[in-house]
Amino acid sequence: MTLHRSDKARDELASRNRVLNLRERSALFLADGLRTHEEVQALLQDDGAILRKLMEAGYLFISESPQALESPRPAFQNTEPGMLPPAQPTPPPDTAAAKGADNFDGKRSLATTRMFLFDICERMFVRKMPAMATHYRDQLREARTRESMVAIARDIILNVEELAGPERADGLRERIAMLLPSEQ
Repeated sequence: MTLHRSDKARDELASRNRVLNLRERSALFLADGLRTHEEVQALLQDDGAILRKLMEAGYLFISESPQALESPRPAFQNTEPGMLPPAQPTPPPDTAAAKGADNFDGKRSLATTRMFLFDICERMFVRKMPAMATHYRDQLREARTRESMVAIARDIILNVEELAGPERADGLRERIAMLLPSEQ
């Protein structure tokens, strides 16, 4: 049985007016319809209180199907003006590329790749895993070749996939492929 976001959760994640704290929002991101209740609880390093609270408040629900397409509707609909509509499903990757969703016109270089990886390191590892962030920073400072940069990037992506899921890791792979200089 997998843990899914309700429309209320999608609205919370899309809104600039945040009701939930950072850990609760993290739980919403982790509840991707692929992970079980126990997996999300372990990733949060929580005793279950956060997930229980979010389920009781109507943000999360458990389903038998690995990817429930429709979530149960909350008892009320938010009709406040200025509220964002529920997030639309992500188009297939080739459609997004055709629409120019993430055009990169910059120069391919190791320096650009290094700065991007430094940024990912800061965003993903500094707070939860400071030793890992320091390790990656040191490796990135020493990387001088495309091969060494690719090796570090692979390692970072594997850890990001563990923390944030395969969709986030795939997005990073695509971006890194756009930034790295071509093989010679």
